[in-house]
Amino acid sequence: MRYALTVAALLMIAAPAQAEPRSEYVTMVLQAFAAKVECPGTDLVYQDLVQKAQDMHMPDGTTEQVRKAIAYLHTGGRMGERQDDSLMSEVAVATQTTDFDQRRLGMTTWCEEQKKRLAGFIRTKN
Repeated sequence: MRYALTVAALLMIAAPAQAEPRSEYVTMVLQAFAAKVECPGTDLVYQDLVQKAQDMHMPDGTTEQVRKAIAYLHTGGRMGERQDDSLMSEVAVATQTTDFDQRRLGMTTWCEEQKKRLAGFIRTKN
């Protein structure tokens, strides 16, 4: 028994740090795009989203897959591309969460919160 616990502890210590969950990244990207659309004078810094995905150890192309999934879901399939079911589900949940937050806070407050929270990914238009 002691041996099993020791091995388990060593495996936990030796295991590389887990990447942050993709759903967290999906929500961040969706909220950045929503801020661009919903908040006057706000623009999106796409390259910074790509860099964040790399920092989070996401596979190459994750940002573009998420962008396409968001576009597909939010335009009823007229834009973007359908992605795998798990990503589409994550976008749907992120959409519901964002919609709820926007209604709960009101758009003005939601936009102000996003400008603070997503400062590296959204900016004021010039």
